Amino acid sequence: MSNFDRRAFIKGSIATAAATALGGCASSSAIAPKPLGKSVMGLVTPKMDEVRIGLIGVGERGIGFVHHFNRIDGAKITAICDIDKLVLERAKAASEQYGRDTPQYFSDNSQSYRDLLALDNVDIAVICTPWQWHHPMAKDAMLAGKHAFVEVPMATTIEHLWDLVDTAEKTQKNCMMMENVCYGRDELMALNMVRQGLFGDLLHGEAAYIHELRWQMKEIERKTGSWRTAYHSKMNGNLYPTHGLGPIAQYMNINRGDRFDYLTSTSSPAIGRNAYAKREFPADHSRNQMNYICGDMNTSLIKTKLGRSIMVQHDTTTPRPYSRHNLIQGTNGVFAGFPNRIALENGGSGNFHEWDYEMTSWYQKYDHPLWIRMGKEAERNGGHGGMDFLMCWRMIYCLRNGEPLDQDVYDGAAWSAVMPLSVASVADRSNSKDFPDFTRGIWKTGKPLAIVD
Repeated sequence: MSNFDRRAFIKGSIATAAATALGGCASSSAIAPKPLGKSVMGLVTPKMDEVRIGLIGVGERGIGFVHHFNRIDGAKITAICDIDKLVLERAKAASEQYGRDTPQYFSDNSQSYRDLLALDNVDIAVICTPWQWHHPMAKDAMLAGKHAFVEVPMATTIEHLWDLVDTAEKTQKNCMMMENVCYGRDELMALNMVRQGLFGDLLHGEAAYIHELRWQMKEIERKTGSWRTAYHSKMNGNLYPTHGLGPIAQYMNINRGDRFDYLTSTSSPAIGRNAYAKREFPADHSRNQMNYICGDMNTSLIKTKLGRSIMVQHDTTTPRPYSRHNLIQGTNGVFAGFPNRIALENGGSGNFHEWDYEMTSWYQKYDHPLWIRMGKEAERNGGHGGMDFLMCWRMIYCLRNGEPLDQDVYDGAAWSAVMPLSVASVADRSNSKDFPDFTRGIWKTGKPLAIVD
């Protein structure tokens, strides 16, 4: 593959991934396979004086990690892999500005990441590649003795999610889906509020990824739209559930005292992307050869084992303001985002018929200790308001200090499962689909995510 055809690679791998995803939806089972090892919930691994990092994929998301890890004490990037030579050259230039040891670079073909994983001076693999590569690369990383850190989603089929759970248990390696939104200031504050009982007993949550991204359809040769656009022509469901859902799941102690039970999903008509293609591209353009079947708005409802409800929405097509909803409702009141607002029966103004939009006093009282400690540095280093940097800092901190990660393989599997389950539900007249218990019953005794500083 010395004469590597990037366009053919993207086209072929997307088609294979979509076919696999659709097949996985139809055959997915909630019955847990026989475990290959012991649970990794609360996994603690030996302390590392220095965490040596292999970056796989340094495009739109990965380039940010080049900067973040170079700014964190105890982190060292020792290897970088990307099949796009232009992207790799950009990563080289970014690395050089920090004046540190030069990483090894890999770029020959689509399997070059395995050469990176074979290195003795790589402790963790940070995977920022197109979705169809998340499962094989994370699995190969763990089998090579590395901890795997994967961009969202962790995988796109139930079978692949189970495979990553099994591999993590077999190898006793971390496999963390890097859900950066869990490290946003507002999400951390809401978690702190929940842990202090401000909203009473939790009843309901709302999560979303509402982000107009039609412009990505114009990314043809490289960047996110070059591969992500095709999913809209292959699958109809919630294609990107975890940004809004991750924080809500943490508020509700999902996999740590409660778990997702079943889901029902429905989609609106798929109009926006077909219309955009006709408006923005010539009639014979490849974007007009696709039939975009993913509904412009998908709404999924999740029921948990403790009876709570969660609404999860996905819309990357219609013209409307960005929102993740971030709503958590309890017996004493509610917090919601975009814009931030709060209403309580007991506490605050005591008038739950009107929203309180003034957040200053709430930040002063309930800012998460982690944000109090690291928030200014996170904002200075950037990445979606600092959440990206804080997530990277926290990953390195836990590995260096022998502490469990904030997100484990079971979280990544449960949150990512919404994608294939929603596709299956939409295709089945919105009939409910059961979530697998990826923890194999350990959720009943799992400890809630602590408020750490």
